[in-house]
This record gives sequence, structure tokens and C-alpha cells, in this order.
Amino acid sequence: MRVRVFVEPQQGATYGELLRVARAAEELGFEGFFRSDHYLAMGGEGLPGPTDAWVTLAGIARETERLRIGTLLSSATFRLPGPLAIAVAEVDDMSGGRVELGLGAGWYEDEHRAYGIPFPPTAERFERLEEQLEIVTGLWSTPLGQPFSFEGRHYTLAGSPALPKPRQSPPPLIVGGGGAVRTPRLAARFASEFNAPFLSVDDAAAQYRRVRDACAEAGRDPAGLHLSAAVVVCCGSTEEELARRAASIGREVGELRRNGAAGLPPEVAARCRAYGELGAGTIYLQVLDLADLDHLRLLADEVLPALA
Repeated sequence: MRVRVFVEPQQGATYGELLRVARAAEELGFEGFFRSDHYLAMGGEGLPGPTDAWVTLAGIARETERLRIGTLLSSATFRLPGPLAIAVAEVDDMSGGRVELGLGAGWYEDEHRAYGIPFPPTAERFERLEEQLEIVTGLWSTPLGQPFSFEGRHYTLAGSPALPKPRQSPPPLIVGGGGAVRTPRLAARFASEFNAPFLSVDDAAAQYRRVRDACAEAGRDPAGLHLSAAVVVCCGSTEEELARRAASIGREVGELRRNGAAGLPPEVAARCRAYGELGAGTIYLQVLDLADLDHLRLLADEVLPALA
């Protein structure tokens, strides 16, 4: 199982703090470093303020060598699809071909209102997401020297040179969520990976079945779509250490054990393996206390070997 570190910097983190965690993740043997794409904290002040996902990933691309890096998930409401394809292709080149793009419809209305970003109704957001997926994949896959055009309800591209091309052909594309109909259909059509975010094992199993069914309906071999899961992690070498870490992120140990990958190292590994038994080949461990690098070291020393 691939194990990736996943962070939520809108809750309060500078670029320097993100780089510190990414470098530690690489040194300790994690396979990837992924971040949310949000502009507003969800509770708390979020000081010193948000960082832009693709700006910070560009910096991290130049300061790491091995880590896979990307978003889980960028919001289609934040960027126009043409400039997004350009930015991700550029960061992919800067990283030597290590970027993955997670792209979703967007859901957090408050951050749109706070920073003047239009927030259409749900149906329109999914229409825009589908068109963005078509455009991004079309721009990347169009052969060199050929133009790309697209006419949709929300976006129109005429005679684009479809440049630059990413280093990878193409970068992996992640679609995720708990929606029962539209999300599985979009994953089956466009995604390299489907992510089940913060779902229980039973709910993830049901969502994976929906995604596999959507692949079959689309004429795609479900085995060709990589499955993953994201869970909040809180690990301690003792119960006392576990309680301290839970308190530092404002959570209770019992709740974390029920809803995340929490406990002593064997418990955390067992929860991750439960998703693996459903077919998930990647687990994203949501690390909420970015100052606690000893937490990462404990996970690397006692959980990663159990998932290798």
C-alpha cells in the first residue's frame, strides 16, 4: 500500500511549515505529500492565513526529489481550466514528473464568499467540473502541433495550441467524493484514481462498488482505476501520548478511533489495511498538527513497515 501524507494548510500554515513537513515525509519514506486546496479555515482563525495550493506545490517541487505531490482536491470553481492545465503542467515539469491533479466540484461556500469567488448551485458546479475535466485532459493529450478546441455550456476554447505539455503523459488525475451518481460517473470517465475521503470502511466499500459499476457501464475495466482512501490519523506509542496528540488537534480519542485511523501503531495499521482489503492501493493520512514531526517519525517507524 502506498502511504501519503495529507495536510490541511488552510487551518494555519506557512509555506515554510509545509516545506518542512514535505521534506520530513520524503526523508522518512512516505510515498507522497498532498495538500487540500482551500482559502478559508474551517473553525479557528487559520493564522497566518491561507496559501495557494499550486504556488506552494511549485516550491515544494523544487525542494524535493522523490515525493509524489498534488492536491486532494482542487476546486473547479477556483481556476479556469486552460490556465489550470498550464499551471499543473509547469509544476509537473518543475518536479521532474511527480505531480498528480485532484479536481473536484468545490463545496465550501464561505471561502468563495470571503474571497469573491463565484459559487454556482450544485448542478452547475458539477457541469463545470465535467467540462474542466474534458478540457484539461484534452489539452494534455492533444498531439504536438495540433490545435485543441472545445465548446461547452460554460467554457469555450478555440484553436488552442494545447501547450505546454506536462512531463508525464499525462499526470494522474484524481476524482473523489461520496456522491452516489455523478462522482462515480466522472471518475469512470476521466480519473486515474478514485479517492474515498473520510468514509467509514463500510461506506467506502459501497462507494467503491458504485465506482466499479460506473466503470462497467462506461465500458472501462474497473481494474484500471486505482482506488484510494483518506483518513485522519492520530497515533501514539502509549495511550498517554495518543491522548496528548488528540487534544492538540481538538479531538477525542474515542471519536478518532471510530472515525479515523487512530490508536497505537498496530491499530492504525489495521485500519489502513481494512481499506486495502476493499481494493484501495493508496492511503492518505491526514496529519493535522504540522509542528509534530515526531508523529510522522512514529508512523514511519511503526506503521509504514506494516503496510509495505
